Amino acid sequence: MARTYETNRVYELMFIVRPDMVEEEQDKLISTLESAVSSSGGKVKSMERMGKRRLAYTVRRFHDGIYILLTVEGGGALIHELERRLRVTEPVIKFLTVRIDEEQKRLDKIKKLREARRKPAPAPAETGGETAAVTA
Repeated sequence: MARTYETNRVYELMFIVRPDMVEEEQDKLISTLESAVSSSGGKVKSMERMGKRRLAYTVRRFHDGIYILLTVEGGGALIHELERRLRVTEPVIKFLTVRIDEEQKRLDKIKKLREARRKPAPAPAETGGETAAVTA
């Protein structure tokens, strides 16, 4: 039986645009993606421009690219639509989507375990200050 509901998950969407793309065009592309996210019922949690960087290998005859990172909360249909838009957008030379909510849960669990280990053991209860005398 198929599920009829869709849970919101958190994704990181990293994409690389052409190095000669001006900032106004980048803003336009980002606002287009943000409006697609909001119209699909998701939300953009953060957006970070990582700047121009050297690519590890040549992509579409480019050696450099401008990296942009979006953190998005939404369902699978939203991510499918964003990837479709990035695929047909000419200035985007590469993109990658990674689901990070599972990783965040794992890191939170590890953090809780570490904090539990750091808590000192409870001190032994003191008796009324008297010590028992040893008789020989």
